[in-house]
Amino acid sequence: MQLTVNGSAPFEIHKQGEEWMINNAAAPADVQWMSNGQISVLLDNKSYVAQIEKLDKENKEIILKIEGQRYTLSIKEDIDLLLDKMGINLSALQKAAPLKAPMPGMILKVLVTPGQVVNKGDGLLILEAMKMENVLKATGTATIKSIKAEEKTAVEKGAILIEME
Repeated sequence: MQLTVNGSAPFEIHKQGEEWMINNAAAPADVQWMSNGQISVLLDNKSYVAQIEKLDKENKEIILKIEGQRYTLSIKEDIDLLLDKMGINLSALQKAAPLKAPMPGMILKVLVTPGQVVNKGDGLLILEAMKMENVLKATGTATIKSIKAEEKTAVEKGAILIEME
């Protein structure tokens, strides 16, 4: 597999028997997964404890905290590398799912317009439910196709609010 740490140059890492290999060279490391969500690493006679802060399986990213520092690891498995080599971009082939109301509520404000390109984490609309304002956000990069929700109207759980492509 290939790892990129904090956007640096990628490197190859795999386990061969009991030995870890980094860029096809043996790395004297002992890695143990602990039951409390931490990872114990012994590398070059120095001990480290890594805390998993976020595990994003869909985007194949892990955020670790080691000695107070955050590290974002982007992972490409062998199949991802093969698809890249063939020029196939799976994320471009995935269709953006419509935004549905996660609960009944009132649409307070629509934050986007048709044709607008949004990125993961961008706010799409504000839904008030149980006297709380909830900003519904984009789960990935997409273009707003149409807006089905109107401000100051009630919606039921599961109602399609915004269609994306």
